[in-house]
Amino acid sequence: MSKKLLIAGNWKLNGEKKDISFIKNLLKFHSKKLTKKVDILICPPFTLIDKFCQLTQRSNIEIGGQDCSQNETGAYTGEVSAKMLNDLKASYCIVGHSERRLYHNESNNLLNKKILNIQKNKMKAILCIGESLSDRKQSKTLRVLGNQLKGALKNNINPNLLEIAYEPIWAIGTGLVPEHSDIEEVHDYISKKLEDFYGKRSKKIRILYGGSVNTKNVFSILSLDNVNGALIGGASLKIKDMKSILKQFI
Repeated sequence: MSKKLLIAGNWKLNGEKKDISFIKNLLKFHSKKLTKKVDILICPPFTLIDKFCQLTQRSNIEIGGQDCSQNETGAYTGEVSAKMLNDLKASYCIVGHSERRLYHNESNNLLNKKILNIQKNKMKAILCIGESLSDRKQSKTLRVLGNQLKGALKNNINPNLLEIAYEPIWAIGTGLVPEHSDIEEVHDYISKKLEDFYGKRSKKIRILYGGSVNTKNVFSILSLDNVNGALIGGASLKIKDMKSILKQFI
């Protein structure tokens, strides 16, 4: 089954009011011809989500959150809920990014609760999974990824509101990228695990690759088997780079 590619930009802790110009430029650039081939998603910091959603509401550009609370309301100072993101008209939310797992000690059980809340609020969750360099050197990659999937996708997660992003931790922001054969091996493994979980319903789940994706390597990575999109970090911050990436699909 052929899947429409998803090109997603994760801005992380970057973006101010002046960066509204990025979305305005992207709106001028994007076309029906482009959006027939790829879905476009931008995940800015929470402070920009409302304005970005307002600007893109009549376009095919989607806006998402970078994370959300496992709780919907209550005395949780500083938290942002999936319900709040949905209220702003966001349509996606990233969960489980390795930076969240590392700096906030987020477990697979916690991520499962977040995904359930995201889906309860009619948004799609992008679950990030990935191995450390130590895991890879010890040939533990597939075992680590399998445990992450099993732990985060329990309790009746809806495959229709789910995407997976494979991001090897050692490749994020380092300029290092796995060999193409390694990416294909991992994406094939993820595809088979999802089929084990969901049967035929797994066919709709896109498996993205992330980790030092840039203008020079994105097209070759997206040509690999079972790679259905890209989760892009630094290269998604500059409109010039984002246009360069998207031009390859026109």
